[in-house]
Amino acid sequence: MKNQIARFLCQLGLAILILLPAGSALAEPKRLLVVTTTAGFPHSSIPTAEKILAKVGEKNGLFTVDYVRSGPRPKDQAEATAWMAKMTKDLAEKMNLEALKQYDGVIFANTTGILPLPDKQGFLNWVKSGKAFVGMHSASDTFHAQEGVDPYIEMLGGEFRTHHAQAGVECLVQDPKHPATRQLGESYCIAKEEIYLMKNYDSSKVHELLVLDKHPNQKSLFGRFPIAWCKKYGQGNVFYTSLGHNESVWEDSTYQKHIEGGIKWALGLESGDIAPQVK
Repeated sequence: MKNQIARFLCQLGLAILILLPAGSALAEPKRLLVVTTTAGFPHSSIPTAEKILAKVGEKNGLFTVDYVRSGPRPKDQAEATAWMAKMTKDLAEKMNLEALKQYDGVIFANTTGILPLPDKQGFLNWVKSGKAFVGMHSASDTFHAQEGVDPYIEMLGGEFRTHHAQAGVECLVQDPKHPATRQLGESYCIAKEEIYLMKNYDSSKVHELLVLDKHPNQKSLFGRFPIAWCKKYGQGNVFYTSLGHNESVWEDSTYQKHIEGGIKWALGLESGDIAPQVK
């Protein structure tokens, strides 16, 4: 009798494991490195972003996060020199190729400027090998304004060009089935946000997720203004959303669903289309 009960329990446990979906609470959580270092403009929303990303990962046991931080650049020259040296040291410790082996993906959350990565091409090759890269807001203002198109920008799929005053916008969903947008309905309205206008962006090379059909500050100027997209980079998955300037956006539950879905897709926890809609 005891053997029969033990056999039954074993079979039941096996059946449960088989039926559990990928990314369930019993699965090993993914590991993400969240980079918020800023060699350029420091966003005040970075501490909120760090808190929200940890919350999103913990909610369903999807992923855990480690951080590389810098804080604002000091005004005093001597302090600024020491600050830059520490940033370089921290990035060298967390983003060298050996250290990256422990992570499934990297998030650039409101990074800016020319970051002193220990091996930028090695990092890009790491993403290309099948890892996840997620960028929020000023990730497109990172390695920006260099001569030509920086390899990082080619990986990301677009580059910050400029922005105007913050405005209310209606972001139109382009793929209602993608994990990053399927909970948004037909559109995602934001009362106030800093909207980036892009350059070095080719819609035929990305799968668009959110766009504006009019200029964020000149509502009579119609067009197609990209807000969020995803793409392949070699075997790696890249998800980018230009939203996330304000603390209020990060704290919005709809935005959190947007980035959670994008992260799940990038990590391979949920599937989604990557074919460009524009040929």
